[in-house]
Amino acid sequence: MAPTPTREDKFSFGLWTLGWEAQDPFGSATRPRLDTVEAIHGLAEAGAWGITFHDNDVFDFDATDAERQKAIDALKGACDDTGLVVEMVTTNLFSHPVFKDGGFTSNDRGVRRFALRKVLRNIDLAAELGATTFVMWGGREGAEYDSAKDVGAALERYREAVNLLGDYVTDKGYDIKFAIEPKPNEPRGDILLPTVGHALAFINSLERPELVGLNPETGHEQMAGLNFTAGIAQALFHGKLFHIDLNGQRGIKYDQDLVFGHGDLHNAFSLVDLLEHGGPNGGPTYDGPRHFDYKPSRTEDFDGVWESVRANMAMYLLLKERAQAFRADPEVQEALEAARVFELGQPTLNEGESYDDLLADRSAFEDFDANAYFGGKGFGFVRLQQLASEHLMGARG
Repeated sequence: MAPTPTREDKFSFGLWTLGWEAQDPFGSATRPRLDTVEAIHGLAEAGAWGITFHDNDVFDFDATDAERQKAIDALKGACDDTGLVVEMVTTNLFSHPVFKDGGFTSNDRGVRRFALRKVLRNIDLAAELGATTFVMWGGREGAEYDSAKDVGAALERYREAVNLLGDYVTDKGYDIKFAIEPKPNEPRGDILLPTVGHALAFINSLERPELVGLNPETGHEQMAGLNFTAGIAQALFHGKLFHIDLNGQRGIKYDQDLVFGHGDLHNAFSLVDLLEHGGPNGGPTYDGPRHFDYKPSRTEDFDGVWESVRANMAMYLLLKERAQAFRADPEVQEALEAARVFELGQPTLNEGESYDDLLADRSAFEDFDANAYFGGKGFGFVRLQQLASEHLMGARG
C-alpha cells in the first residue's frame, strides 16, 4: 500500500497540470477546463502542500482588471480555506500569438517590451501571494532556422531582461528568486538555454547571479538523452537548485509529461535518493518543494485526473522508502566500498602536495602498475546496480 502524503512532504502541483484540457497538435480537448477553486480544494484533499501557476492559468490573457482581480480573489479564498500555499509563480510567454517568436528574445522590439511589462506585473502578484520562487521557461525563446535568429543578440536581450527583473525585485524588497527552466526543443525547433549546463553558464553572466538558479524538469533533460540525476547533482554542486519539476519520460522523444516514475524508473529512484540523502559521501540535499509538472493522459476523465495526482505523490513516497532501505542495507554499503565510490570523495592530491611533489612521487607513475587493470581490478558496478534494482523492486528489506 502506498504511503499517505502529508503537508510535511511539501508536494506541490501546477494548476496547468491537472487543469490541462488534454488537447494536442493532433486533436481537440477531451476534458473541460477545471475550475481553479475546485482544483485547489481537490489538491488539499489529496494531501498536497502547495500550488503554482502561470498568470493565464488563473485569468485570461485579455482579462479586464476587474476580471483579473475577481479570479485572484477566488484563488486567495481557496488557499485561505485549504491552507495551501502559493510557492511559485511563472508567466505565460508562449501561448498567445504575440509570443510566436518569443518574449524576451523576439526579433520584434515591441513584443520584448510587452513581455517585460507582463512579467513585472506578475512578479507583483507573486509577491502579493507570498511566492518566493519565480520560474522562467523560455519555451518560445528560440528558432527553427539558423538564419532567423542572431543567437548572440538573443542571449544579450535575455540577459538584459533578467538583469532588469533582478533590479526590480531588489528595489521592491521582494523575497523572490528566479529559476530558469531549461528545455532543448518543443515547441520551438531549438530553444535557447537548452540544458542545465547552458543555463548555469548564462547565470554566471548576470549582474545579480545570486538571485537566479535553476528549475530543471525530468522530461526536459531526458528528452535530450541526458541523465536527470546527474544534472540535478550538478545543480546542487553549484548551489543553484532553486526549484524542481518532477514528471516521467520514456526516452528521447517529445515531452511526454507522464506521472513521476512512470518513465525511467531507475533514474527516478536515484533522483529521489539524491534529493533526500545527497551523494554517497553526503553533500547537499534539496529541501524545497517537490513540484509535479506533468499532464494527466488525454485518455483520462476527471476520475483519472485525480488518480494521477495521487499517483505522483505515491510514487515519490514509495521511491523515498526504497532509497532509505537501499542506504541502510549493509550489503549495499559493502558494495559501495568495493566499488570505491567513497574513495572518489578523497582528494587526489595529498594535503599540501604541489605538482612538484606529484612529479617526484614514483608510485604515482613510474612504479604504478597500469597493466594490472587489464583483466583485473574491476569496479563491481554491475553488482551495485543489481542491488539497487532489487531494492527498487522490493526484493530486499
